[in-house]
Amino acid sequence: MNFENRLKEHIERVESVIQGSFDGESPAHGIIRESMMYSLNAGGKRLRPALLLEVNKLYGGDEEAAVQFALALEMIHTYSLIHDDLPCMDDDDLRRGKPTNHIMFGYDIAVLAGDGLLNLAAEVMLDTVIKNNYLPNFIDAMREILKASGPSGMILGQVADIKYETESMNRETLDFINKNKTGKLIVAALTAGGLLANAPVEDVALLGKIGEDMGLMFQMVDDVLDLTGDPEKLGKRTQMDVKNDKRTYPMLIGIDEVKIQIKAYENRLMDYLDRLSVDTEFLKELVHFLALRDY
Repeated sequence: MNFENRLKEHIERVESVIQGSFDGESPAHGIIRESMMYSLNAGGKRLRPALLLEVNKLYGGDEEAAVQFALALEMIHTYSLIHDDLPCMDDDDLRRGKPTNHIMFGYDIAVLAGDGLLNLAAEVMLDTVIKNNYLPNFIDAMREILKASGPSGMILGQVADIKYETESMNRETLDFINKNKTGKLIVAALTAGGLLANAPVEDVALLGKIGEDMGLMFQMVDDVLDLTGDPEKLGKRTQMDVKNDKRTYPMLIGIDEVKIQIKAYENRLMDYLDRLSVDTEFLKELVHFLALRDY
């Protein structure tokens, strides 16, 4: 198994179904489609759909169904980035090396494009559930993804990120924000992949723990890269957390300690992966890649 080829395969699989996701002929259809596709096609690591597809594959699930759930997950992630970049949130004008959605299409259309992607994601999953005769495990996977993206998951983390006072930020609060804002969709990618394939209950539970630690490690690396990364490789401006006066892990505990903790998370994730009942070689290499990435 070649890690790069397997990752590329997962990415190409989900990107192959993006183009057929929209319909309609009116001028309004054209505007919203262009805005949604602009951000969906901007690239990125495609981490969440890759995780879902890999776990589903490991447990012998239906690839055709899984790729639809993976597409829905990427739509939800993309909508969150569109909204995160808005002037009322982080006010970013560059994402993945391109002008952000609201810079290209205006604040109003960007909001609607994000809303559209979230709604379309639910449609894609529900259509797949119906096509597969309402399989209970498919319904469970859909619920897992929607719950992770809603007011008890990603949105909750975003609200906490906005409203918690910078001066009173501590490690417990920062972990709460990132477990929800970043981690919940990563947890959902892993557990939904397992649910779709009818993985053993104990493995699905362990996949949830893996996702939570992976989300925190991912965010710690992101925080370090915002301070030290190359803007061209990252495809976005750096030092934005400093500009926005946001408390991040390096600001709270120091960059050297963050690097120590990233390595500790990596080691713990390797231990968790060893406990699963399937071959986790790809997932281990992915964890190593995420810990050392420079973009």
